[in-house]
Amino acid sequence: MNALALAALALLPIAVVALFLVILRWSAARAMPLSWITAAVLALWVWQIPLPQIAAASINGLVIAAALLLIVFGAILLLNTLQESGALQTIRHGFVGITPDRRVQVIIIAWLFGSFIEGSAGFGTPAAVCVPLLVGLGFPAMAAVVAGMMIQSTPVSFGAVGTPILVGVNRGLSEDPGVIAFSEGAGFLEWSDFLASIGAKVAILHAAVGTFIPLLVVCVMTRYFGKNRSIADGLAIWKFALFAALAMTVPYLLFAIFLGPEFPSLIGGPIGLFIVILAAKRGFLMPPPREIWDFEPRETWPEEWSGQFEIREEEPSKSTPTMSQWKAWAPYLLVAAFLVLTRLEALPLGAWLKSVTFTIPNLFGTDISPTIQPLYLPAFGFVLVALITSAMHHIPPAGIRRAWARSGRTLLSASVALVFTVPMVQVFINSAGGAAGFEKMPIALANGVAELTGSAWPLFSTFIGGIGAFVAGSNTISNMMFSLFQFGVGQKIGVDPSWIVALQAVGGAAGNVICVHNVVAASATVGLLGREGLIIRRTLVTFVFYALFSGALGYAIVWYSTMGIFNLGSLIAAAMLIAIGLIIFRSRRSPQQG
Repeated sequence: MNALALAALALLPIAVVALFLVILRWSAARAMPLSWITAAVLALWVWQIPLPQIAAASINGLVIAAALLLIVFGAILLLNTLQESGALQTIRHGFVGITPDRRVQVIIIAWLFGSFIEGSAGFGTPAAVCVPLLVGLGFPAMAAVVAGMMIQSTPVSFGAVGTPILVGVNRGLSEDPGVIAFSEGAGFLEWSDFLASIGAKVAILHAAVGTFIPLLVVCVMTRYFGKNRSIADGLAIWKFALFAALAMTVPYLLFAIFLGPEFPSLIGGPIGLFIVILAAKRGFLMPPPREIWDFEPRETWPEEWSGQFEIREEEPSKSTPTMSQWKAWAPYLLVAAFLVLTRLEALPLGAWLKSVTFTIPNLFGTDISPTIQPLYLPAFGFVLVALITSAMHHIPPAGIRRAWARSGRTLLSASVALVFTVPMVQVFINSAGGAAGFEKMPIALANGVAELTGSAWPLFSTFIGGIGAFVAGSNTISNMMFSLFQFGVGQKIGVDPSWIVALQAVGGAAGNVICVHNVVAASATVGLLGREGLIIRRTLVTFVFYALFSGALGYAIVWYSTMGIFNLGSLIAAAMLIAIGLIIFRSRRSPQQG
């Protein structure tokens, strides 16, 4: 079978998701079983994968889904606990003290606080933390999920203390003699130095593209959830949005260049958070009081905006909060501390938590060994902090029971979608070694695209990385799957292959924005299920913008020495920048037009 035909077949499980989930707007609970069936049938009849391997991959998916559900439960439990204690009301009052403007609030929480949580924990944890917090502050559940998904781009490549680079790219490349020879020929005496150089290239691309993400977040929010349904309301704070972006991306880039992949998101996020909150309190670039932007009254919201979690107005602090801001924020600070302390390899806590591991070795005689480390999951930190908070905030037993009961009910509603979504992913990526002799489905798909694109590959490499993250739910897994392939294509077309690997990592990060099981998990934290397709429709523009802009920059860089500064990539990037500038200029001239 030729490469293009095989690629078309490999695309089918993704096409099923696109058709039923995104276009027809089915719920994930209805669409994802069809996608799993499609992947399983292809694996069995086309790739000729043994049935035990398909079964093992599906069971491994169920184990991973269980881990995701535990994270969801922990995040919901902490949120419900804070609601019972009245801490959410105090936090809301604290943000109003900075600004009641929802555009500024979403940048501070989703972009800056979320970047820090991504840097410390990764793997979808920012949505589990930030989305419930935004809803607790009075955001519509769908607006919170969309914002929480959109920021899972720039910080992701350096999430979980650099895991997508240090594990994903490393495992994808380190065992290939040709890559090792290339790194030595480029003057890197240590493999870690070569890996760090790729990380620096990734950070350069992210810093260039990610600087526009906060502005895009507020524009999407005002376009779909504002009174005027206008991006002009978001563009009105373009100066503040770009300032807040640079407050994170500048230190992020410097840490990537000078310290390595562990630190850009982990330290860049808090630095940006400190700078922006200080500036906001002093009114720097803030919207004037007459232009404060807020959502319409809750009773006017469309039903699809709201989830099962709602703020109860009868909580202790209707007017002036009785709890201090430090005490109210302490649970989130404890979660952040837990994530950092357990992810730093220099400390023994993470190794101790990982020692509690449950594994089914070589399931059904395959190479697949489902594994779960319950104490190392962020879920353990969430539950532990929820218990500490119950005592610290003096929540009565009845309130604790309500928090646990509500969290359990929400968890059950999320389980149906995830138990089919993740097994489909595992069948898709564990489709190598069949009797047909084909490459596994993701590589077959990439081969077909590479055959079509030729020297234009840099423009498409980010989309391949994004597709990998879309189906796998992980930038790390996407990098493991595609890094060596991307390196080989770079050599084949005669450009620096390390830049092509960097484009892969950037695209893989952007793919998290539209990843199905991340959307399901984020939605579940606020009880917003069955609308996953609509959320992906809202975030898809972010993925396309990110992948195209970074791909264009990558094309301009790798072909600069051959084609000069004016090449297809630089022209596309320039056109996108001009378009952004014109849109901002037009919105200032006609503020009511979107």
